Amino acid sequence: MAKGPTVYHVAERAGVSIATVSFTFRQPDKVKASTRELVLAAAEELGYVPSASARGLARGRTGALGLFAYDYLLDPADGIRGEGQDPLHPAEADLERRNEDLRLFPLYVDEVQRGVELECWRRGQALLVGGGNPENNEAVLSDIAGRVDGLAVFPRSVPSEALARIARRIPVVEVSENVHNRELDHVTVDNISGVRAITEHLISAHGLSDLMFLGGMPSSDNEERLEGFLGALQDAGLPTTREPKYPCGSEQSLTEVVSDICRQGSLPEAFVCATDQDALVVMDALAAVGVGIPKDVAVTGFDGIAAGRVIKPSLTTVRQPMEQMGRTMVELLLDRLDHPDKPPVARRLPVRVVLRESCGCQPG
Repeated sequence: MAKGPTVYHVAERAGVSIATVSFTFRQPDKVKASTRELVLAAAEELGYVPSASARGLARGRTGALGLFAYDYLLDPADGIRGEGQDPLHPAEADLERRNEDLRLFPLYVDEVQRGVELECWRRGQALLVGGGNPENNEAVLSDIAGRVDGLAVFPRSVPSEALARIARRIPVVEVSENVHNRELDHVTVDNISGVRAITEHLISAHGLSDLMFLGGMPSSDNEERLEGFLGALQDAGLPTTREPKYPCGSEQSLTEVVSDICRQGSLPEAFVCATDQDALVVMDALAAVGVGIPKDVAVTGFDGIAAGRVIKPSLTTVRQPMEQMGRTMVELLLDRLDHPDKPPVARRLPVRVVLRESCGCQPG
């Protein structure tokens, strides 16, 4: 087989240095657009494809990072419903249809992943993305880890032991919760001040005093958000007569909690939800029994996913900088590769309250 074109041929054809060709493929933002187009045109004419393995041998790295993610709407305990299986219960069918609708919009995990992708592109890093279920996630994780220089992971997506084993070989950074190992680099947000601020808004701007915290799934993030909620009530001198329903455990149990409250006629003035997805479940449950939002009860969330902007009424929420979280993960991984012995870094990013219709405000 004839030897293919090399970086030297591309540099000669484009009339630039070898370093410029290298930067064009590895760190395109460092090359002027006109020069980049010249190099890419020369590479296309010659049929040149940069060799990742050659770059790895030269630099002692693969030039790739890994991201192990998961799907918030996929319960790994649920198999794929095939032909001949029992039909879904009506309530399950409604949930499945709602999940299909939600898939039209990027969720928290999607927006963080996009940040990882954009920062990898900006820095000339390849990205290998994977995910699994309890039956195969360790195998998928190990396969990804064996091909990359560093690994970004979402919380609770892999067993602690497997992650610890991988962290002994390559840098690992966790996003959101730091549930595995305090020795790992970690990116999170200011959960406490975010929920404190949105609760204070309900109290001061809308004069509400009977508020209830609802959380779907157990997590350290949700624990911090509950702490912010209780702190705001305490600062306002309000009693915590409503026991926080946290964690509710699942979307179905969260729906049942809201339905029971409505049946008992004990509706609070506001539900402060741990996540936007929890808030959407609550709003669905309230709408199903004819409760008006915000006329009868206010609802708030936390995340800032796109679905909250288009739902009616639009959702008041605490916006996480999800794209920036993903970008920061890449930054920490590359810094760890250059400085392997520095102490673990915990980066906590700020959040902001976004006021919309579900609390009684008009969107800005």
